[in-house]
Amino acid sequence: MGNEKLNKLLIGFVFLVVCFALDRFSKIYILNILNNEGQVDFYINQYLNIYLVWNTGIGFGLFSLENNLYYNLFTGIIILINFVLLYFAIIETKIKSFFLMIILGGSLGNLFDRVYYRAVPDFIDLNYAGYHWFVFNVADIFISIGIICLILAEFLFYKKADEKK
Repeated sequence: MGNEKLNKLLIGFVFLVVCFALDRFSKIYILNILNNEGQVDFYINQYLNIYLVWNTGIGFGLFSLENNLYYNLFTGIIILINFVLLYFAIIETKIKSFFLMIILGGSLGNLFDRVYYRAVPDFIDLNYAGYHWFVFNVADIFISIGIICLILAEFLFYKKADEKK
């Protein structure tokens, strides 16, 4: 393995660990408040609240089921997707690899919770004029940022490749 590829993987691994650590620290902080206060429900401003909900489904609470078979099936699929993300992070160009590692860091944060707590703690509640977005967490932010950056990178690289033709 060449030095450039090894450097890319090491830097990507740092991105992954930072994303995972920030997610874990935020969740541990919120869960400590829950243990000390008995609830987590803070009004920060008219657009942002901290409100803890336990998500047993996948993104945005979809497929929240009590059935262990489906829960374990979705968890297995998420593990497979993480391996696919890791594979693509290894073979992709440097910038796309970093974005994939950001997604993977967030995904591993949520996967850890699915295995350890059997649910993912979501606590960031955005709202406007009484309309609430799905409650989410820091891992979801990293996953979303990574996906948006990958899409933008794809448009930019596609345009550059198209200009070369």
